[in-house]
Amino acid sequence: MDLRAELLKSIWYAFTALDVEKSGKVSKSQLKVLSHNLYTVLCIPHDPVALEEHFRDDDDGPVSSQGYMPYLNKYILDKVEEGAFVKENFDELCWTLTAKKNYKPDRNGNSVVSHQDAFKLWCLFNFLSEDKYPLVMVPDEVEYLLKKICTAMNVELNSCELDDYLSQEPQGQGGLTVWQFLDMVNSGRFLRGIEQEAVSMAVEEVYQEVIEDVLKQGYLWKKGQLRRNWSERWFTLKPSVLSYYMSEERKEKKGSIVLDKHCCVEVLPDRDGKRCMFCVKTSSRTYEMSASDTRQRQEWTLAIQTAIRLQAEGKKSLHKDLKQKRREQREQREQRKAAKEEETQRLKQLQEEKERKLQELELLKEAQRQAEILLQEEEQRRRQQHEEMQRTLEIQLREAEQARASMQAEMVLKEAEAERQRKRILELEEMQERLQEALQQEVKARQDEESVRYAQARLLAEEEEKLKQLMKLKEEQEEYIIKTQLEKQVLKQEMENKNKCLEEAQKQLEEVRVNRQRVDQDVMVAQRKLRQASTNVKHWNVQMNRLMHPIEPGDKRTNVSGGGFAGYQPLLSQRDSSFRLKQKVEDKGSDPTRDNSKENVSNGGDSSVLPSPDADTMATEPTN
Repeated sequence: MDLRAELLKSIWYAFTALDVEKSGKVSKSQLKVLSHNLYTVLCIPHDPVALEEHFRDDDDGPVSSQGYMPYLNKYILDKVEEGAFVKENFDELCWTLTAKKNYKPDRNGNSVVSHQDAFKLWCLFNFLSEDKYPLVMVPDEVEYLLKKICTAMNVELNSCELDDYLSQEPQGQGGLTVWQFLDMVNSGRFLRGIEQEAVSMAVEEVYQEVIEDVLKQGYLWKKGQLRRNWSERWFTLKPSVLSYYMSEERKEKKGSIVLDKHCCVEVLPDRDGKRCMFCVKTSSRTYEMSASDTRQRQEWTLAIQTAIRLQAEGKKSLHKDLKQKRREQREQREQRKAAKEEETQRLKQLQEEKERKLQELELLKEAQRQAEILLQEEEQRRRQQHEEMQRTLEIQLREAEQARASMQAEMVLKEAEAERQRKRILELEEMQERLQEALQQEVKARQDEESVRYAQARLLAEEEEKLKQLMKLKEEQEEYIIKTQLEKQVLKQEMENKNKCLEEAQKQLEEVRVNRQRVDQDVMVAQRKLRQASTNVKHWNVQMNRLMHPIEPGDKRTNVSGGGFAGYQPLLSQRDSSFRLKQKVEDKGSDPTRDNSKENVSNGGDSSVLPSPDADTMATEPTN
């Protein structure tokens, strides 16, 4: 954070304090006074001409922060030189303006911090706040600052109570404002039983460390250069210089040691009656010093090494560097949290997709079960019809044997029955087509099952990839490992359950295929029975045609002594041939009457020589 950004934060508080109506605008007369005071505390030469020119009285209305920024940047901030002014005086000016309006301590005198301590806390807040307006401090920085203050008082901060307070306190823009922070400190919830003087000393120590960049301070013994005697001095270490004073009030400065990347610090053995010695070597001189104990010597050597490291890295402030690192860590945590939420959402979507696929598979199974039920019902109905047809044929055969006179009516019935049989054959063919469609549906179900398996394998591969990435981030996410492993075990258990469900589905599909083969065999048996029944019908039709052939005038009776009617066998052969010709005509879709007449004329007296396809069957059957 550069000097301009630091100055702008304090000026923002001063500008908003002058905005009494909270409209975002300030009167020009007030801005003139503010600009004049800024000139003074920043040690910038006054430019009254530019001031009067920019804020002429003939201009209409107040000025907003955006309207004041060009003048502020051009005539004030661009002319500021670091080190040419006292930063504390500048902050006191802005604090005085904003505290009158916004800071409201306890009127009964029960405030934990004094007005001066509140000013230092305000400076610390500005330093640790985010670079966004309105200025807020995120909860992590609030906890960091309170821990620093409590550590300076050798007390422990109650983090749980702080989290409860932050969760109850309304936060704007993701953090606390400076006035909410001061009210929280003054409430005494986190500093119970601590005197105001101890709090003031702790705030002063943290202020010097963070704002004034004091890395360490305390008493040390220093060896003189000329007189070579040992003197106790109050040392103050900053990133660029190690200064020493007569006392801790720092009123009389005795000297300073300029630190750069070429300096170094070394531990020395005890001598001259001094213990815990160390020295700071610069390019021009070596400074010997002695601490009170080994722990102090180690703290001082580490602090001086830190200052030398900052100089070597070109950094001016340790806490600015630490703040930037904490901000980067927060951003990384936010990114990891967002990535984790995105991954969780993605896994949830994949789980929903998997459940949808399973539901579709269940629907397919249900449809297959319905198809099986329909097939069973159709098979039962077909068997009943077949049995009824067999009974009807038996009755018709008995009636044909008992009464020759009713054979003509039976002929019509048999033709109708043959028509039904043809329709039944068509129905069986349609049934076969439906069975083929069921087979196609089964193939499609297997394809869907394969796609589900492929999706499952892809999910497992993605899960393994994510696990590899999580193992790479193991050092940064140790606190989340246990939870992730539990989630992984739950997911594995779910995957095993789903695999078991898929295996059960495969077994059910195998059972469906076996049932389908059994149904196909039953259909083939039924077709064979139908063909046998059709052959029997044709045979009895031939017999009836032979029996029903009329005796025409002029026919001669021969073979009287043969034991039967004369001309009976030729007439039956002629009737058989006429019946066969009629069936051929019906298959070709031509006129049966005309073709029968032509066939009768063409056959004439040769009908007796046509062979009978069922002669052997007739010879073998008994005569009733």
